[in-house]
Amino acid sequence: MYAVIRTGGRQYRVAKNDRLVVERLAGEPGELVEFRDVLMIGAPGQVPTIGAPLVDKAAVFAELLEQTRGEKILIFKKRRRANYRRKRGHRQLLTVLRVVEVSATGEKPAFQPTPKRELKPKAVAADGEAADGEAKPKKKAKKAAESPREIKRAKAAEKSKAKEKAKAESKARKKKSKE
Repeated sequence: MYAVIRTGGRQYRVAKNDRLVVERLAGEPGELVEFRDVLMIGAPGQVPTIGAPLVDKAAVFAELLEQTRGEKILIFKKRRRANYRRKRGHRQLLTVLRVVEVSATGEKPAFQPTPKRELKPKAVAADGEAADGEAKPKKKAKKAAESPREIKRAKAAEKSKAKEKAKAESKARKKKSKE
């Protein structure tokens, strides 16, 4: 069975066990979210029921898996010849859902939240070696951070030294050619 739901100003076609990413919804991971804005409901091989505008009593139930953020979008505004430039970034707040049930009658399903997988920490021996006998890699010493201004000055100094060297070589060649 599938349904077309409306949330966050968009419409989504969903079926049982579908994962979908929608705009931020209130709730914590593991909670059951109910969508009553069902525009259409149907099953394979049957004529779908289309609401006017909504299907009566129909509901879609989904498990909230995580609250996350979308990819960064850059907003760049520029006005020519006015030295006007503005750069902003935006990351949309999103919710990841897994559809638990599509119900034509609106009955809540028997719901068990998905168990979270826990990462097992590696056992570390007292002398700093991993439990399986491998030594930990040593941390590299960080270089002193140079500011962009210092880098620019160093490049300019190298450039001027190269120019002086080229001048000296050309003078030496001219003297040899005169002799």
